[in-house]
Amino acid sequence: MTVYLTARKPTDSVTLGLLPAAARLGLPVVLLTDQPGAHEAAYAGLATAPVAVVGAEVGDAGAVASRVAALGDRYGRPGALLSNSDHLQAATALAAELLDLPAKPWRAAVRAKNKALMRQRLAGLDAVVAVELGPDDPPVFPTFPAVVKPREGVASEDVLLVRDEHELVATVAAVRARRPGAALLVEEYLEGPLLTFDTLGDGTRRCHTGTWRTMLGPPPAFTEVRLDWAPAALAGVRAQLDAQLDALGVGLGACHTEVVLQGERVRIIEVNYRLIGDLMDVVTADVLGVDLFEAVLRVHAGEALPAAVCAARGDRHGRVDYVLAERPGTLVAAPPDEERSTGGLTVGHRRMRAVGVTAPLDGSNRDYLSAVWATGPDVEAVDAAVDGYRETHEWRIT
Repeated sequence: MTVYLTARKPTDSVTLGLLPAAARLGLPVVLLTDQPGAHEAAYAGLATAPVAVVGAEVGDAGAVASRVAALGDRYGRPGALLSNSDHLQAATALAAELLDLPAKPWRAAVRAKNKALMRQRLAGLDAVVAVELGPDDPPVFPTFPAVVKPREGVASEDVLLVRDEHELVATVAAVRARRPGAALLVEEYLEGPLLTFDTLGDGTRRCHTGTWRTMLGPPPAFTEVRLDWAPAALAGVRAQLDAQLDALGVGLGACHTEVVLQGERVRIIEVNYRLIGDLMDVVTADVLGVDLFEAVLRVHAGEALPAAVCAARGDRHGRVDYVLAERPGTLVAAPPDEERSTGGLTVGHRRMRAVGVTAPLDGSNRDYLSAVWATGPDVEAVDAAVDGYRETHEWRIT
């Protein structure tokens, strides 16, 4: 059996997560992408590299299905077809269905990606005031503060808070200039503690795999700067969350949901039908003490959820900090990638921008220079480890 993955750009979720998990399971991987050169460079010298990187029209379900079928004789019968890309969930789900492989519900994938459809679908369970703006629609909204976002955006790019009509008009104009022809969504600002609700399902059962409390940078952007493990923070609203995910049709596979907690009411910000990203999935697996990536591959191969994922331990803590660029320019100094463990405490660092790269200031997670994380037996030890690492290392932009 061979695992077929679809991807656009290389990501740590694949490089550090899914590829090593497939190797541990003894499964060859074929990666289909519209950026083969980038993936070949990313996996050069990697012991767990795919057996092949194949160019394909990964946004086209029919093209993916026919390509996988044609590759079967050369690389092995497809036993699983999946993606961890926001952009490719629906196409990959449809392709898997066309090949009679376990597949995410493609309708749920579309509803999650299209934030206007998501709001419409959830209106009966939690109504959020939202207006979709086509490319030529006037920027009008009934209440403030509000949030402007691309209807199908990712990574908090061009997600901006507006406090009045004047800011709305100016912000919509600026986003349209950067995204000509794109549909936008304006919705009421949901205030409250921001948390994640991460799950994994096998099509019959869905388990909660973790919750992180999220700290944001200053408005008007919504850039995540720190996440702290908070596994029980949403226990009192679990039924509400399950009902909303059921309404969207979320079933097979990993799903990352961002929510705001307002007392005994939970409000969904967005649903990303994939693993939590930006190294958080790697850290989640370490905190839980389970092979989360292996579990993802198993459910996409038609197996039941591993019992260990649904009964993961809760005796460890974790924290992830993102080191952000504070100005545009060239990164000239940053610590090397590393991970070290001592006495049950693990501290890690991974660059998210290479030294020598010049970039603008984006106001999203595209500004991340590095992730610094720690997992350990208690909050105090983890906080001291992350704070100590940041205090003793340098990131410099010129």
